[in-house]
Amino acid sequence: METLQFDDLTQGGFAGLIERRFVMDQSVFGASKNPGVFDGIGNFVYLADANFLPHGETGMHGHREIDVISVMVDGRVSHAGSLEHGQSLQSGAAQVQRAGAEGFKHNEINPDDSQNNMIQLWVMPDVAGEPAGYKMYQPKQGEVTHIYGGPKGQDDTFYSGTSISVANPHKGQTIKQEGTVMAYLTRGKGTINGEAVNGRTLVRSDRGVEFVAAEDSQLILIFLTP
Repeated sequence: METLQFDDLTQGGFAGLIERRFVMDQSVFGASKNPGVFDGIGNFVYLADANFLPHGETGMHGHREIDVISVMVDGRVSHAGSLEHGQSLQSGAAQVQRAGAEGFKHNEINPDDSQNNMIQLWVMPDVAGEPAGYKMYQPKQGEVTHIYGGPKGQDDTFYSGTSISVANPHKGQTIKQEGTVMAYLTRGKGTINGEAVNGRTLVRSDRGVEFVAAEDSQLILIFLTP
């Protein structure tokens, strides 16, 4: 099991936000300029933990042939762009945008006078040429919510051989995921496979993970679709 912590990384950022990048897969980004970052698994290639400054925004920009997943940890984001313009993400919400061949443009905006905290993940599509699309989820406390990946023929999530779930365990609750897994503890604390972990820690394990929450927490799980 490998771990990477927020304080291990160099702070960067752009526009109205500051961030630290945990995953920058060399297949997409080349040799990393940020020492210590991890490669992804499956088609998962990027993870950044960002704080938007008060009223900060990313600025309108575009994506093609990539799936962009945003998970709110704290605060709010106002979403603007070519897909579902006007949506608002509250603390705990998850937004999934599929660029496909047609692409999309978006701007994520902090509407508040204080910083917020949002995690962004990128996954390369299994098949090029898909139409653009948008999905939104509101994971509940005490539950595990699957937000990305799965077979064709269902509409709950965008299909992919790489899966992402958001878990919000209560204190004392156990979350398990088998196989090769990357798990990002956004907030809270507990143990993963018996080792103590605090918020803003990324874990990679080829033998699955078992997280036991020492307090109410939020955990993002990235794994290969069964």
